[in-house]
Amino acid sequence: MSSERGAAKDAGKKQDDITVVHLMRHGEVHNPEGVLYGRRAGYHLSDLGRRMADRVAEHLAGRDVTHVVASPLERAQETAAPIAKTHGLDLATDERLIEAANVFEGKTFGVGDGALKKPANWKYLTNPFRPSWGEPYVEQVVRMMSALDAAKDAARGHEAVCVSHQLPIWIVRSFVERRRLWHDPRRRECTLASLTTFTYRGDKIVSVGYSEPARDLVPAHLLAGAKPVKGASKAFGA
Repeated sequence: MSSERGAAKDAGKKQDDITVVHLMRHGEVHNPEGVLYGRRAGYHLSDLGRRMADRVAEHLAGRDVTHVVASPLERAQETAAPIAKTHGLDLATDERLIEAANVFEGKTFGVGDGALKKPANWKYLTNPFRPSWGEPYVEQVVRMMSALDAAKDAARGHEAVCVSHQLPIWIVRSFVERRRLWHDPRRRECTLASLTTFTYRGDKIVSVGYSEPARDLVPAHLLAGAKPVKGASKAFGA
């Protein structure tokens, strides 16, 4: 009987556990060609991006982080590394946190100055709701929710940091907050090195927060909601 009471007590405790999962966007990438790098290998953080990663590591230094995991892409791994080091943790890798697939990878992307100028590419723009140019939004939700749940389980009762990419982060946040998945990319609230924070009670998400610990390091035209500046560098494939 006592063992049954103990099991019931443990189960009740698990349901009441508060676990925090920070979904972080990587820092600025060295991309002088201004291409949509997507899932392509070889794109590393710029010097400024490394400063952003260090800043967030400092911001989280006093938090109860027990698990750090990142997308397999270099820019995500390099962003997560100082956070893992600060907490004396091994850095894990989760393929589910990877950038969304996109048919325009390796190309510049813009009206009149890139891939959109070529009629052969117009067939990829027929359905913005799916979207027709890349990985379906629903598939991004499935894999990202699975990655979040895995991080929550790994850090149950504590905090986890998952480093991923702008579009998957925004899509899973939109799903959790019950917004439509198709959207204007210019309106994403997911600045470089930002934290989108999911708080779980047991296995249920009870709140979503957003913060920008490295905001002062982010160029003004790359902040969430900023209007494009002609001639300024862009954050492609983020």
